[in-house]
Amino acid sequence: MSVTLIALAAAYGAAAGLLVPRPAHRFSVPPEEDWRAHCPDGHPLTGPASGWLGRGRCPDCRAPYGPATPPTATATALVCAALAAATGARPELAVWLLMAPLAVLLTLIDRRVQRLPDVLTLPLAGAAAAALGVVGRLTGEPGTALRALLGGLALAACYLLLFLLNPAGLGLGDVKLALGLGVALGWYGWSTLVTGGAAGILLGALYAAFLLVTGRTGRKETVPLGPFMIVGAFCGLLLGAAAAR
Repeated sequence: MSVTLIALAAAYGAAAGLLVPRPAHRFSVPPEEDWRAHCPDGHPLTGPASGWLGRGRCPDCRAPYGPATPPTATATALVCAALAAATGARPELAVWLLMAPLAVLLTLIDRRVQRLPDVLTLPLAGAAAAALGVVGRLTGEPGTALRALLGGLALAACYLLLFLLNPAGLGLGDVKLALGLGVALGWYGWSTLVTGGAAGILLGALYAAFLLVTGRTGRKETVPLGPFMIVGAFCGLLLGAAAAR
């Protein structure tokens, strides 16, 4: 059963990952610019949701929209498979699989343009809180869902404090991302929240230190923190899910 579940999760992740490059191309713009409405060669984006969804290549000129589709689909499949392996056939797995493609999309966008769009981070947090609320009612664990919501607020508050102390080091997009990640981590308890939250900051700090030591960046330059927040939360979620089985 577990092997079948992992295979199904991987297949879902691969299918969802095929749809990631197009919105990654659309949303990878500086804050002062509108979302992209054309492919790299100028053809308009068309399809479901005003061109937000679709294959990773332009149907008119076959130009890729940005991130290569095979590695994106592979990464999403591996993330979903790992979540299924750690969580097992527990109802919250559906929530993690819902969040995974969005997390991959946010990672790509922040890595490319150092931006975490509100149109993605806020729905991620809202969907996670609402879905876990449903899971809590179905499983008779409403207290767990409440803890998840409080975990999101707590992690977002920590990042807001960091933003106020050092606005040049991170942005409000990181604070809004922390809200959704904290909701997920809080489902498995406060220790999981602390582990996943701290892992993201530590990974980001280590990467920044590596760039400084190797001379690949200056002291005044910033690095995108979102990908490290997501990777740290992913690791914390795997540990929390495995401990809860």
